[in-house]
Amino acid sequence: MDPAIPDINISDVVLATAGRDAGQWFYVIDADPVFLLLANGKDRTLEKPKRKKRKHVQKVLRSETRVAEKIRSGDKVLNGELRRDLAFLARQMQDTNLGG
Repeated sequence: MDPAIPDINISDVVLATAGRDAGQWFYVIDADPVFLLLANGKDRTLEKPKRKKRKHVQKVLRSETRVAEKIRSGDKVLNGELRRDLAFLARQMQDTNLGG
């Protein structure tokens, strides 16, 4: 595996680093060696995920939330669940970074 390409798996939370969606957080819905399918529940829904190259995202964290577990197991996930979970994780990360 190319060291320049990050090790990203299904249900990881990533940050887009390139393109018009740069700076947005996504859940990885599906992955292959070159591309990832990303969804955030808002403008990129589960029904129409964003296809993005691995090199254009940065892994934020391996999420252990209920939504991440549902994605890994293949259970039905709602777009609203993705939105709430990503907002919570982003707020949590921001509080951690500002706190010290």
